[in-house]
Amino acid sequence: MAIEIFMPALSPTMETGTLAKWMVKEGDTVESGDVIAEIETDKATMEVESIDDGVVAKILIADGTEDVPVGQIIALLAEEGEDVAAVAAAGPVATAEPAAPVAPSPAPVVESAPVAAVVDASPAPVNGQITDAGTQASVTARSGDRVKASPLAKRIASQNGVDVSAVTGSGPYGRIVKRDVEAAIKSGTASASVAAPAAPVAPVAPKAVQAASVYGPHDDIPFREERLSGMRKVIAKRLTESKTTVPHFYLTIECEIDNLLAQRKELNAKLADSGVKISVNDYIIRAVALALKKVPAANVQFAGDKMYWYERADVSVAVAVEGGLLTPVVRGADSKGLAEISADVKDLAAKAQAGKLMPEEYAGGTISVSNLGMFGIKEFSAVINPPQGAILAIGAGEQRAVVKDGALAVATMMNCTMACDHRAIDGAVGAEFLAAFKGFIQDPITMLL
Repeated sequence: MAIEIFMPALSPTMETGTLAKWMVKEGDTVESGDVIAEIETDKATMEVESIDDGVVAKILIADGTEDVPVGQIIALLAEEGEDVAAVAAAGPVATAEPAAPVAPSPAPVVESAPVAAVVDASPAPVNGQITDAGTQASVTARSGDRVKASPLAKRIASQNGVDVSAVTGSGPYGRIVKRDVEAAIKSGTASASVAAPAAPVAPVAPKAVQAASVYGPHDDIPFREERLSGMRKVIAKRLTESKTTVPHFYLTIECEIDNLLAQRKELNAKLADSGVKISVNDYIIRAVALALKKVPAANVQFAGDKMYWYERADVSVAVAVEGGLLTPVVRGADSKGLAEISADVKDLAAKAQAGKLMPEEYAGGTISVSNLGMFGIKEFSAVINPPQGAILAIGAGEQRAVVKDGALAVATMMNCTMACDHRAIDGAVGAEFLAAFKGFIQDPITMLL
C-alpha cells in the first residue's frame, strides 16, 4: 500500500509552508531518517526526514510551491515489493509548477466582493472517489456569489478577457483551474461580458475604499514588487493582532550602568583564556529573569477567563535576521549564570541567522527583551509578542549629565521601556518589576549571588 507523505507542522504557528526544495526525485530509494525535502516555515527553513522506507513513486508538490497547507499530501512512497508505476498512476495528480510572478498593474484594484482563498488546484476526492481530471464530475464552482477558482486561473482569465464566472470548473469540488480557463479561451465561449453602465456615485469615495487604495503603488514613483515571505506574513499577522487586541501601556526607567560596565570589563579579563565574553545584553537577560522571580506578578499571561502564573523565567531575545525577526528563548535564565546565558544566546543567535532554529528553541517564553542600543537608539517602545504579558525595550548606554548628592556629575545611563498587557499586569506591578530590574543593573554584584 502506498505511503503518503504529508506537509508537516514544523512550528506551533504554522498553517501553511513553502516547499522550498526536494532533496530526492521520483524513483529514488529512501530510508527512514533520510532528508527528503526542505520546508520554509514562518520561522526558518527546516529539513524534513522520511519516517518510512520505500521508493519515491510520485512528487505531488513542486519545488518552490508556496502556501501548502499543513496535512496536505506532498508525495507518495511505494513500499518494498510494490509496483512504483502503479502507485504513481493511482495517486492524485501532481500540482503544476509555481507560476512566475506577474508584473503589478500601475494602479490598485479594489474588489467589490471577497474572493475565496484557494491553496491547491489538484484533483481531490468527489463523493469519496478520486477521479481523473478528464472524467471527474462537473460540480458547480459557485458558493453564493463567490466564484471558486485558483489564483492562477483568475489571473489568466483577467489577462485574456475571460469571464471566469462563465467557465465550468473541473478541479476539486468544481473549482475552476488553469486548464478550464485555457479551454474556454481556445473555444471562445466565455468572453468577458460588458458591464452595465454604473450608477452615479458620490464625488467622495467611501472610507473603506479610500483605505484599501493606500496599498497600491504610486503611479509616479519607481518601485518593485516582492512577495511576502512566510516569516513576514506571520510577523504582520501577529503584531497587528497584538496592537489591536492587547491593551498596551508603557513604563520607562533610567538605569546607571557604570558599575555594570566596570564589572563586565573585569570579568571578561579573567575569562579571556576560556573564550567566554560576557555582553551587556547577557547582564540584561539575567537581570530580567531575577526581577521576574522577585516580582512573580509580572511573570504572567492573560488567558481569557484565567491567568497563567509562571514559576520559571524563560526570556525571549529578539534577534534580527534577513527578512524579519526571531525570538529564541533562554530557558530558566533565573537559574543560569552569566557565562551560561552568554553561551546560550550565542548559540541561539547563530542558529537564528542560519535559519536552523528548532520549534522548541523559539516557542514559549514568558517575557521578551529587544535591545537596539547597539544601533544608537536612545529609547523606543516595543510591541508585545503575544501571548506574553510584557516586553522590555533597551536603549543605548550613553554618558549624560546627572545630579548626584546635589552636585552635577557625568554617568552612563540607559533608558529601558517596558510594554505591559494591561489585562495581566497593572501599572504598580510593572513599576515594581522595573525597580527590581534597575536594582540588579545598578548593583550587578547582586546578580552573582
